[in-house]
Amino acid sequence: MYRWLSYGNPEFFSHREFSFALAGDVYIRYQSFTSNEDFVAELKRRKPEKIDIGAVYNQKPKTRDTLIDFIPLQKEFVLDIDLTDYDDVRTCCQGAKVCEKCWKFIAVAVKIMDASLRDDFGFQHLMWVFSGRRGVHCWVCDQEAINLDSHARAAILEYLTVIRGGENQAKKVKIPNADKLHPFISRSVSIIDDVFDEICRDDQSMLEQGDKNFEMLPEEVKSAVKDSADRFNAVMNYINENKKEKKTVRTALYELKLQLCFPRLDVNVSKDLNHLLKSPFCVHPKTGKVCVPFDPKKAFEFDTDGVPSITQLMDEINAFDKQPSSEAKSEADQKETKVVVVDYKKTSLAPFMKVFEGFVKELEKQRIVKSAADNKTIPDKSNIRIDDF
Repeated sequence: MYRWLSYGNPEFFSHREFSFALAGDVYIRYQSFTSNEDFVAELKRRKPEKIDIGAVYNQKPKTRDTLIDFIPLQKEFVLDIDLTDYDDVRTCCQGAKVCEKCWKFIAVAVKIMDASLRDDFGFQHLMWVFSGRRGVHCWVCDQEAINLDSHARAAILEYLTVIRGGENQAKKVKIPNADKLHPFISRSVSIIDDVFDEICRDDQSMLEQGDKNFEMLPEEVKSAVKDSADRFNAVMNYINENKKEKKTVRTALYELKLQLCFPRLDVNVSKDLNHLLKSPFCVHPKTGKVCVPFDPKKAFEFDTDGVPSITQLMDEINAFDKQPSSEAKSEADQKETKVVVVDYKKTSLAPFMKVFEGFVKELEKQRIVKSAADNKTIPDKSNIRIDDF
């Protein structure tokens, strides 16, 4: 965690805000730490139930001078995607519940957002984290992303937003020209195409009687299929039969796929520099599950039921420790051959830690390569910005 959030600069870490949620609904903001040892000691002393990570400020948050402006300078660009924002399209679950069917919405969102952040914006260091119950967070940790101001963050969000309008608005997607799709839209539709029927027809039974998403379709489509017993297939058959000749039908097809499956983002989490976000490896208070990093390429394979809980981890550690230590012939041999195993390696958390370690190592590798390419000496550490790292 320290290697990640310091970006090779101890001063940068010491100006970072951490917030702790303690037992008894006590919430403490503006915590900061001078070193990894200081951070660890305070975690052990406070025993927070949750840790939130904030921005890097112009002053050390814990010892800030109230007579001087306290300004957030830098923070990772983050995305927050939650399944409750899909309640208007998912029928398998509602609210806090999540199953393997509605998780596919999240998997589509991860695939679309990951591709855009990498291909359209050129970001490389993305960490995707399961939130512990029904959503995911993405931490974009490139230097360019960390340096973005609020206006630039809002501009990226504007680019990434396709669904617009409140819950009472039937049609929330508008494609200006179906024959000249923007590359981002075209790529997103292509990703949705791979699972559209599976999600919308097989899993969620969309567009059937009572589904208000049916109202977004053009009148000619609705009137042609409104009395059909199998409305989803009737809609798709009508569109496929008429899309070559009718531009309105082609447009309706793209808009339908995007409205039902495109990612829904929490705008405020992403654009505000002083907004806090839950740290990876926190334990979700409702489910007991750990907020674990995962490989975005395997988003469809991710099993929320397979994410370890804190109780499970404790049981796994205890079970491991009870195993016979060695078959060595003597006690002296046992002491010589005994290997100390880090606790997380005794548990099902190990593969998720491997993802996190790989992410941090890539960050460090990029920093070394850039430093060698620039042929610079390390700047004065009193400059907390990471522009030169």
